[in-house]
Amino acid sequence: MRKQLYAVLPLLGLPLLALLLFGHAPTARAADNGNWSVYPASSQLGARPYFYLSAEPGATLTDRVTVTNKSAAPLTFRLYAADAYNTARDGGFAVRAPNEKQRGVGAWTRPERDRVTVPARGSVTVPYTVTVPETAEPGDHPGALVALDERISPSTGSVAVGIRQAVGARVYLRVNGPTVPALSVEDVRLTHDQSLVPGAGESNAVISYTLHNRGNVTLNPRVALKAEGLFGRDLLSRKPTGIPSELLPRQKIRLTERWAGAPRLEWGEVRLTAAARDVRESAGVTFFALPWLVAVVLVVAVAGTGLWAGVRHARARVPRGA
Repeated sequence: MRKQLYAVLPLLGLPLLALLLFGHAPTARAADNGNWSVYPASSQLGARPYFYLSAEPGATLTDRVTVTNKSAAPLTFRLYAADAYNTARDGGFAVRAPNEKQRGVGAWTRPERDRVTVPARGSVTVPYTVTVPETAEPGDHPGALVALDERISPSTGSVAVGIRQAVGARVYLRVNGPTVPALSVEDVRLTHDQSLVPGAGESNAVISYTLHNRGNVTLNPRVALKAEGLFGRDLLSRKPTGIPSELLPRQKIRLTERWAGAPRLEWGEVRLTAAARDVRESAGVTFFALPWLVAVVLVVAVAGTGLWAGVRHARARVPRGA
């Protein structure tokens, strides 16, 4: 049986969604797939890279989206709106599949047509309406308008996986009201990878942590990593890599940072500080680096000392005439 899998390509370098039977699959990184693109229709102010919308709860907005066919044959797409989220893999901007539950922009937005056929080398512009509920929470509600090619393209690999391609334009909707930026660093961990013999091979460590946007606005986080040893000695100070440019509201991502040349024998603390607009939070974890062989020798030595002390204590309690 041929399994189906969405492979979603981003527009303007924005990674979007991929999903069907296997959960969230990796996304492509090209500006588009070379065959079609989706972008906001030009306004009187000129071209727009994304949709930037602002509304009161209960308001209705209208706008237009353009789908351009770059191929030499007509193409038919399913046009739908979707909520956005940060991928667990790298924190990239992604959107929900059409068969997933939509709760924000994806549920409030309705294109005038949900199917559109675009002629070869042509474009079609479709109006859409955003109806914001009276009960909508204030803050940011990101999403996208997606053009999905429902044809299943065969994969080129050895596994029989069908691929459906899609391209989307981002939608940044802000519902007016109190904005609450909140960011936290959670569950900081450090794991050592040392050779068994002290002084042999490399001594590395992996620092893992969760970056959590607990507020209702999108944040552009910055993270600083610092490690101190015994007596406050500076062991490491740098900016971790792989921090997403946007951390969407209520989203959390798990990140890792490799520490090459970590100390082999040390007692200290690793601390991560995350900052964004009007927020700054930090969290850390203490660590004790000790080579395995040294640890085993110490355990054996302590156990031997305890055993010898026990034997001497037992002998001292035996009566002389026994």
